[in-house]
Amino acid sequence: MNRVRLRRLFSHALRTTLATPLLLAGCQGAPDEGAPAPDPGPVDLSQYSEVECANGAPVIAGLTIEPAPDVIQIRTLLEMGMPPGSGIQRRSSEGVECATATDLQACRDQLDSLTVFRGFPGICGNFMGGCDQDFMVTTRGNEVSAYTTAQAVATLLGHIDNPREAAILAYASGYALCGHPALEPGKVRALPDGTFSIISTHASDCDTKVGPTRYELSITASGALTETRRVAVTGPPPECVAIGRRSVGLQAADAGACEDARGHYFADAARLEAVSIHAFLRLREELALHGASQALQDAALTSALDEVRHAEVTTRLALRYGTTPPPPSVAPLPLRPLHEVLLDNTVEGCVRETYGALLAHHQALHARDPEVREAMVRIAEDETRHAALSWDIDAWAESRLSPGERSALQEARRQAVAVLRSEVAVPFDAELRVDAGLPSPEVAAALLDSLEQGLWA
Repeated sequence: MNRVRLRRLFSHALRTTLATPLLLAGCQGAPDEGAPAPDPGPVDLSQYSEVECANGAPVIAGLTIEPAPDVIQIRTLLEMGMPPGSGIQRRSSEGVECATATDLQACRDQLDSLTVFRGFPGICGNFMGGCDQDFMVTTRGNEVSAYTTAQAVATLLGHIDNPREAAILAYASGYALCGHPALEPGKVRALPDGTFSIISTHASDCDTKVGPTRYELSITASGALTETRRVAVTGPPPECVAIGRRSVGLQAADAGACEDARGHYFADAARLEAVSIHAFLRLREELALHGASQALQDAALTSALDEVRHAEVTTRLALRYGTTPPPPSVAPLPLRPLHEVLLDNTVEGCVRETYGALLAHHQALHARDPEVREAMVRIAEDETRHAALSWDIDAWAESRLSPGERSALQEARRQAVAVLRSEVAVPFDAELRVDAGLPSPEVAAALLDSLEQGLWA
């Protein structure tokens, strides 16, 4: 993609958001954008029941699906980036696999070889190695089907008849209900009007270091889900860093104790910039393996060199604010098939890196700290080139994909945007936001809206 076009899109997005604080302020003056919404207090849970869970997922017994499948299962992808079909395990199962199949062995073989690359969005918050993602599977006669989106699950369930079905739909929509010992379990309540109320406590994940947020949901009998309230249960979580391409196999790391949110932010940024070096060097090898042009390979190498500078700059900023960045840890994994490379490029490049480039331009304009502002001017230009490379790779691959593979890329992009939206909804620390030029949740949502209209639609 021409960098000039990206710059024009970014310029339009930034101009659009300039009015956002004024619109929010109205006649009463602007609120503190960095502060989380006040907790309205504990929800009255006396009418709610705890969501029944098994192996970290809602129990799937007692569903009223027509026509009834032979079996319905919740499965999990244990390791994204592993060979297709590997790393898949069952969380729960109801019924007998292939019970009505006319060719029992063929049905079982199809079930065992089922290949799924993306699961439900939001619960783990990212698409990294080591991150679990769930999906559902049914068999009916000789037919084996996988359901990887909330829309597909809603179609499978049909009319939402009971709290278990409502919980499963919320789970498929990316709301955590089970399995985290530090958070309150999910709650569900059937209301007299036939709707269901769900309470989910989790937060957008950035390397698994997140503060809890309570989500209150309404689900109608037709399967329409509405988020009615979102409340920070404690103070703001550690900040998500969107800049930079994350590498497959990235391992979680602890930045250590840090009272200054700015130090924590730039320490995370420095680690992820260092990780991006690995990501681009790996991308160059994979592009060469699959016959991409020398120009694309060279651009990936240049991007890796850019990330060396970015890591140095953000490390200096972290040290200035009293924090030493942890070293990056990336597990060695074999080079991937083309379709996996392109799925990763769609998520990490066309979505996250593109938003990261726009975010860097926002910081270059708004950071109060002159050293941060100066650093982000250079980083923003580099990240714009990296985003353009992602779209160039996407365009190069277009003719090499089947219609089904193109649909899989579109769905992966849609899910990545949904996850990113949940991440940017978490407010930054007020001092960090001002010094680093980071947007409020409202401005971040507007930036995403602009990208969605101009690129992702």
